[in-house]
Amino acid sequence: MSYKSYKIALCFIISYEHVLYKEHIWKEWIEPNKDIINVYFFYSDLKKIRSKWIYQNTIPPKYICHTSYYHVVPAYLSILNFALLNDKRNKWFCYLTDSCCPIISPTKFRKLFEENYNKSIMKYTMAHWNIEIHRRANLNQLPKEYHLANDPWFILTRENAIDCINFALNENKLCNLICQGGLANESLFAIILMHYKKITSVISHVTHLTDWVRMSSPTSPHLFKDGNDLDIAFIKENLDKNKYAMFIRKVHPSFPDEILREFIKNNTNFSHYYILTNHFTSLLIGSILLVSFFIYLIYQLNATS
Repeated sequence: MSYKSYKIALCFIISYEHVLYKEHIWKEWIEPNKDIINVYFFYSDLKKIRSKWIYQNTIPPKYICHTSYYHVVPAYLSILNFALLNDKRNKWFCYLTDSCCPIISPTKFRKLFEENYNKSIMKYTMAHWNIEIHRRANLNQLPKEYHLANDPWFILTRENAIDCINFALNENKLCNLICQGGLANESLFAIILMHYKKITSVISHVTHLTDWVRMSSPTSPHLFKDGNDLDIAFIKENLDKNKYAMFIRKVHPSFPDEILREFIKNNTNFSHYYILTNHFTSLLIGSILLVSFFIYLIYQLNATS
């Protein structure tokens, strides 16, 4: 199958309020790439969904299971399982929440996909907490090589998505142990890829810009609400630092749309423009040098005649 026929699954988990805070921005952003994007929503109660667009893109009720803030992995696996089966052309699986928003242009998003469709993009490190005090993901009961942390929102390839489903099915005892520790979504996926010896092929970079410095609560990152100078500075700086950043969280419904649209409009990929410009410049310089050489040659011939 040619990469041109591959698709991207946007996998939204909206179990709390059953809305997408910036739904109108998402629909605008998806439109230019609708030929390569499938949209899926995991929810907890279908009756709470008011948006026709969200309702039309919900996964079937048989894939819905109970989740909570500390135990959200079932939602990850359920929506992933459905998206894998629903369209075999789905090659990238992007995990998103109701408070996520795109922060790069559709052009750049498409370009990143074309260049990295066969790579998962997920920031991972060794666990940054004391595993004996904080029992997150029950890491203290696992071998040292599994003492890992991953960003909770990331992108998986189809191959790695299948690895996740297989791990849940074939390594059920280990998977359950990890999930029972709570907040397992911030370790499990790095552990799975380590288990299958595929972690080194993952691009360990941020895909979702998140401000953990100005936290809104002891467990939640900053909520982008006002669009003040600090918010804008953070977005600019981190877009420059993180070349694989595509989304931002957490965005409040009142965050100014015009700021989001401005970043989306301006954060594009001009590589083709630069290539063409550089190529033209090289031809121009070459032509000038060639003409100069002939002028010099004619001058020398006239001087000796």
